[in-house]
Amino acid sequence: MATLRTATNWSPKYQNEGIHAISVQGFKSLAHESRIEIRPLTILAGANSSGKSSIMQPLLLMKQTLEASYDAGPLLLNGPNVKFTSSDQFASRLQDERDRQTFSVEMENPEGVRHKTAFTQARGKTLEIQHMLIDENGERCLRLTPGQTTVDLEGILSTFLPEMKEQWNNPPDGYQLAVARDRCFLLIGFGAKSESSFRRLSFSIFPNSMFPSRELHRMIHVPGLRGTPERSYVRTASGPPFVGTFERYFATVIAEWQNNNDVRLRRLEAMLADLGLTGAVLATHLNDTQIELQVGRLLEVQPSGSDLVNITDVGFGVSQVLPVLVALLVAEKGQLVYIEQPELHLHPRAQYELARVIAETAERGVRLVVETHSAMLLLRVQTLIARGDLDPNLVKLHWFTRDPVDGVTSINSTDLDGDGAFGEWPEDFGEVELMAEAAYLDAVEGHSRD
Repeated sequence: MATLRTATNWSPKYQNEGIHAISVQGFKSLAHESRIEIRPLTILAGANSSGKSSIMQPLLLMKQTLEASYDAGPLLLNGPNVKFTSSDQFASRLQDERDRQTFSVEMENPEGVRHKTAFTQARGKTLEIQHMLIDENGERCLRLTPGQTTVDLEGILSTFLPEMKEQWNNPPDGYQLAVARDRCFLLIGFGAKSESSFRRLSFSIFPNSMFPSRELHRMIHVPGLRGTPERSYVRTASGPPFVGTFERYFATVIAEWQNNNDVRLRRLEAMLADLGLTGAVLATHLNDTQIELQVGRLLEVQPSGSDLVNITDVGFGVSQVLPVLVALLVAEKGQLVYIEQPELHLHPRAQYELARVIAETAERGVRLVVETHSAMLLLRVQTLIARGDLDPNLVKLHWFTRDPVDGVTSINSTDLDGDGAFGEWPEDFGEVELMAEAAYLDAVEGHSRD
């Protein structure tokens, strides 16, 4: 078959790194199209079950589908990043009847290229791709649906890819323009005429290595449930990419940094000391499959190493924050890192210091999405901005609330000004703390009067 060049050679807009925005519709409580802008530091806040995780879970579904060792269909529902057993568990029941079995996810890159995929439940509740849309800032748009005819595709490409007309208009003998599913995306290219239905393509005009699949492969996911500390950790590849969830990799990454005398190990120990947790980390290869992690009980490093103990013999917070810190250090510019509850099992002082570490990572150009309930973390971000240590343009806050009547999620998004202020949100962490403090003082005063 003749060699044909792909669209990657003509469209630099597809090569820009990073996901700039995410839009989701029809997923759980996100009944209506809900969009969040992704800045280097993107904070998701709100009450429990308000929809914070729901805005990211479609991306996690796509990530685990692309990374699976087999083709699980349009979406791998039960995987390492998110677990469902039926699409009924996430298809929104709050939409109009005609849209009830459909949900969509859209990703946008910094150049304004929007890539949208809509999924639907077919007969027998089989999940299928309904359509896929690629929009270049409204300048030109490509819409693909399963089963499109050659004539339909020629008409679409004449508008979207006129530069390549000579190639797509002259397929090799025995081939024709066709659409086929590749995991969670639709591709357009040439399929054999002998095929009764196009399950695969011999050549793809839009290969799956382009945005957004490339960004989903690069995505690092640090979940809220990071496991219990282990006497020994399974040795893994040290990435990238980091398939599945990141807590499986951090021990191996630390061991590799130690073997290579990587400066990031020293930075990791400095971060842990700043958080008031420990001053030293040591990785030991027990055998070809196991790694032991030891940490110091003191903040001051002891030359003899006499204070080193197994990670299971210190506070639970160390094992929970280590995957977070290692992920922050290993992440590259433009890479999306999604961290759920980074403050898990940390003292308020450690939460306060962790915010500075997160801010420093954002300043390197990493795209962090942090889902948090920590008032201390948010307050430190505000303080860093007010002191001039963090550019407010790097930060975006999204507050999630659910309507008490119909249960639909709304997202209030805001920027921070030069003083770190963000105006009025529907509910503020500080207000809750002040309310609790006032209630306590009222109770003490009432007790005194009695």
